[in-house]
Amino acid sequence: MYWFLKVLSWLACRFSMDTCLGVGNFLGRLTWYGVPGKRKRMGIDNVMRCLGTDAQEAERIVKASWVQFGPMVMEVLRYPELIKEGRMQQHVSIEGLEYLQEAIRQGQGGIIATNHSDSWEIMGAALAQYGVPLVGVAKKQKNHQADRFIIEYRELSGMHITYSSDVREMFKMIKEGWLIGLIMDQDPSLRDGIILDFFGRKTNCVTGPATLARFQNAPIFPGQIRHRPDGGHHITIFPPVYVEKTKNKQEDIRRTMQQLVDILEQQIRNYPEDWFWLHDRWKSVRSLGLD
Repeated sequence: MYWFLKVLSWLACRFSMDTCLGVGNFLGRLTWYGVPGKRKRMGIDNVMRCLGTDAQEAERIVKASWVQFGPMVMEVLRYPELIKEGRMQQHVSIEGLEYLQEAIRQGQGGIIATNHSDSWEIMGAALAQYGVPLVGVAKKQKNHQADRFIIEYRELSGMHITYSSDVREMFKMIKEGWLIGLIMDQDPSLRDGIILDFFGRKTNCVTGPATLARFQNAPIFPGQIRHRPDGGHHITIFPPVYVEKTKNKQEDIRRTMQQLVDILEQQIRNYPEDWFWLHDRWKSVRSLGLD
């Protein structure tokens, strides 16, 4: 698998970005027909409930959110070309980089809280190429060779990679001034999550960004990546969010996470095609009869 992916990467680097994005879009549209009907209906229902659209518009949004997987895969395969001087900066623009730069100047670590929108894989690579000392938190893949390839290519861009199970290393690297990139839109286990309001629905949410930030007195920078009409991407980094530290730890975490979830919700409303609607986001709350 590792060498197969390396060969695909070599081939992708022989063609232009426009050609690769075209191939990626074709593959995304083609594989859409292989998505199980039950999964499609779930995604369409989520869009209709969250955004109030009709079924036709909801299907268009869900399909667009799936198709973007194709171009994202092609971009990852082209990392060896993208990291050449200036190319990443042409392909990915950033708004709000000054917030991260100020934290770096102060030698202050922190958390970048983001989500599964647009080409989330390239977001970390782009931030690293812009000079951000970034730790990417990865989930270990079952296929060892695929895991080796993914870690190698993420590190190729300048990121440091740690596995999600190594919380101790995250604490250490925040103290050393690194910024930890965390995905915050998954449905965790009910034991580990917290019930918040998301699109007017009770939703089980992760607590990691607020928990880490509270323990380390570190800022949280909400971040979002979205698609640009020219095929590139635009990252928005929002002003830092700080966890108020009171005697009520759970309330401190709940209040901060709700603030972050509210920012995420607004960005999804602004750019609904970019968010991955096919994730069963409300699975755990359904088991409680809350959705």
